[in-house]
Amino acid sequence: MILHERISALLPVWRDRIKALAKEHGDVVVDTVTIEEVLGGMRDIKSMYTDISSVDPAEGIRFRGLTINETLQALPKARGGKLPMVGGLYYLLMIGEVPSKEEAQWVEDEWGKRASVPDYVFKMIKAMPKDTHPMILLSQAVLALGKESVFNKRYHEGMKKDMYWEAALEDSLNLTARLPIIAAYIYRMKYFGESAKPKYNPKLDYGANFAKMMKVSDKKGYADLMRLYFTIHSDHESGNASAHAMHLVGSTLSDAYFSFSASLNALAGPLHGLANQESLAWLLDVRKMFGGVPTRENLYKFAWDTLNSGKVIPGYGHGILRVIDPRFITQMEFAKKRFPDDELLRLADMVLDVVPAVLKEQGKAKSPAPNVDAISGTLQYYYGVREFDFYTVLFGVGRALGVTANYVWARGLGQPIERPKSLTTKMLEDLAEKVVKPA
Repeated sequence: MILHERISALLPVWRDRIKALAKEHGDVVVDTVTIEEVLGGMRDIKSMYTDISSVDPAEGIRFRGLTINETLQALPKARGGKLPMVGGLYYLLMIGEVPSKEEAQWVEDEWGKRASVPDYVFKMIKAMPKDTHPMILLSQAVLALGKESVFNKRYHEGMKKDMYWEAALEDSLNLTARLPIIAAYIYRMKYFGESAKPKYNPKLDYGANFAKMMKVSDKKGYADLMRLYFTIHSDHESGNASAHAMHLVGSTLSDAYFSFSASLNALAGPLHGLANQESLAWLLDVRKMFGGVPTRENLYKFAWDTLNSGKVIPGYGHGILRVIDPRFITQMEFAKKRFPDDELLRLADMVLDVVPAVLKEQGKAKSPAPNVDAISGTLQYYYGVREFDFYTVLFGVGRALGVTANYVWARGLGQPIERPKSLTTKMLEDLAEKVVKPA
């Protein structure tokens, strides 16, 4: 094929040009950023603002200024559970204040009123080929729900700009209310062939509803796990791929459904939402290799064998964090209180002891500490969710809480459409040349 042949011939030259720019002229400033930052995926460039959450390299995520531990301690607990109601978290993200139990329950009640999915959404999901990836089904379902968009309807009726946020909030409440139903339906239909539509019980909270609709475990604690899971996966600043995708699409005044579908599509990428299942797969490979939990020495060798084969150890390292991810710590503490003797959990604990030391010896990782993905799949596996490709769907349901809060505030503050300026490789080379040989 002519295009394949031509691009194949051109790529080596272009790759060399980009490498030379990065290596020889990476520190050259282009307006306010360097060539290295232009070529490096805009990493760490401070060009967005949000008050919903922030990430500090030394302490991890803060939701409206609260650390993970502070958030879990401050928010009202679910009836019959030890973890907070997800409705309380959503109130915190939206309002910026810790809610009372009544305020958290108000959000839960709103979700209960809005938790009705149109029949055509279920029919569309069911009509897809059986081997369709669950993230495709979830993204399609979210797009299909766009037919119900309050924002889209009111915009075309001439809604005033300072009222955008109200319609955005309506869409966000409707969307987040329906996601657990859709996700549970995808799970039961795809893996168990069930066609019954899950029923949301308005007397139960968000986490308990999802746990019940999933029907995965008779082990005590799955509702609490999902309360925790949705909380810690809700947001992680605005610059990560899924949050940024929603912000970018939302900045065009696309409704929450178009925008969140884009967010899910970003989350589905292997460099973003896939790490949780890859981390679990690596643990299972270790267990299979040694017939259980290995000795520390055998694990040390297995870790080095992984690295020497050109692979990475998934779940370790982070683009921002330089300490153990507090979301990892919270999940590990949850598991040790409930099932400390579980074999995979004991293995994950040993990996925590061994792998950071191996990565330090290798010297390539900026941060050898575990992130949230290093343990989250292990907890789902214990409770019976063992279909790896569904894990990103769980991530997506939780992520909706943070990105829709950002979406509402972006419309409320009138944040503009995103439109960064791009440069050609020749422009960058010319700028670098001027620095090397000033006029």
